[in-house]
Parts: sequence; C-alpha cells; structure tokens
Amino acid sequence: TQLWSQFKGVLVTVLWSGIGSAILYKIVDMIVGLRPTADAEREGLDLTAHGEVAYHP
Repeated sequence: TQLWSQFKGVLVTVLWSGIGSAILYKIVDMIVGLRPTADAEREGLDLTAHGEVAYHP
C-alpha cells in the first residue's frame, strides 16, 4: 500500500541522514576535535575563543 511505501521511504531517509551525520561527526572529531582543551575550559571559553569576558564582575 501507499502508506507502507511512504513509511519505508521515511525510514530510509532517517537512516541515510543519521549514518551520514555520524560519519561526518567522526571525521570532524578526528580532524579538528570537538572539545576544547581542559585548560581552555578552566580559563573560560569566551576568553580563549574570542578574547572577551562573558560576564563582567
């Protein structure tokens, strides 16, 4: 039936997008890295990323 065909199409699209996204995620993680260093996190990401303080005391 048409409903079953549409369901299979949606399922294939979701799987295709999910697998493609997972592959791209791993590639970016290996090349650039997705987490800042521990020192950068301790110092503050706003300061280390673009030299500004997020909250002024």
